[in-house]
Amino acid sequence: MEHQKPFFSVVSPVYRAEKILPKLVERIEKSILPITENFEIILVVDASPDNSWQVIQEIAQSNSRIKGILFSRNFGQHRAITAGLDYAQGEWIIVMDCDLQDQPEEIPNLYKKALEGYEVVLARRHSRKDTFFKRTFSKLFYKTLSFLTGIKHDPTVANFGIYHKKVIDTIKGMREHIRFFPVMVYWVGFKQTKLDVEHAEREEGKSSYSFKRLLKLALDIILAYSEKPLTLIIQMGLGISIMAFLFGIIMLIRYWLGKIIVPGYTSLIISVWFFSGLIIAVLGVVGLYVGKTFEGVKQRPLYVVKDTTETEK
Repeated sequence: MEHQKPFFSVVSPVYRAEKILPKLVERIEKSILPITENFEIILVVDASPDNSWQVIQEIAQSNSRIKGILFSRNFGQHRAITAGLDYAQGEWIIVMDCDLQDQPEEIPNLYKKALEGYEVVLARRHSRKDTFFKRTFSKLFYKTLSFLTGIKHDPTVANFGIYHKKVIDTIKGMREHIRFFPVMVYWVGFKQTKLDVEHAEREEGKSSYSFKRLLKLALDIILAYSEKPLTLIIQMGLGISIMAFLFGIIMLIRYWLGKIIVPGYTSLIISVWFFSGLIIAVLGVVGLYVGKTFEGVKQRPLYVVKDTTETEK
């Protein structure tokens, strides 16, 4: 049975957000205070090149609910989320982006839905206010990811949602180096649902995810959460072997019928180039898996904390 005053932790990775951080904190507090006074806001600065960390330090001096974490370098959004989860103490944890496209005013609705008996309530952005490129790439990315991982992913769902402590504790035990929070949430299971929310325009700046970074993220996730590329390579190899066998039979029949007088130079060169390229591609895919395995066995920390606001008090 839920007690009257739950303890909330709000986790938000921060990058290039110095101008909107005061508004973010203000709107989060206004949204949660009608529910409970027991909450903390954990802002993880992913080595942002602007003055985001200085702004967080200033806010934290006058607001004991604010906990700031500064990375020693840029480790990526999903490792920043991991750090926030590691520090979170709440019974319910809300994960949201700092750009205010995830609207804090939706937190009470997510919590109300969770009280119906769900351990995870994911925010579904039924009308995304992103650029055409980002929406298109997101749909393509999630369709490819769903195909390769065997898990159906919704392109309208990202990090924003409310999660019970037992769900987050399970995710915290997953220390693999390639991090993608939505996939980890799907993997751990528990009783999950989705809730339609309003998605806002970006308050300031633009997304830090370039096409190159999105492509690298997609490749990392596929390699980390799926063995299907290896399976596809095996299937392709078997298919080519079958076609080569059939082609060989056809050539033998043509030879016996006297239709081949001079052996073809073109077909030989094409075959050499085709199979050489195929072998190199197969070795490349296997090499990527070996490289990711090598990276994992080093057992380096997922992130390095340079400073926290706790030391300022």
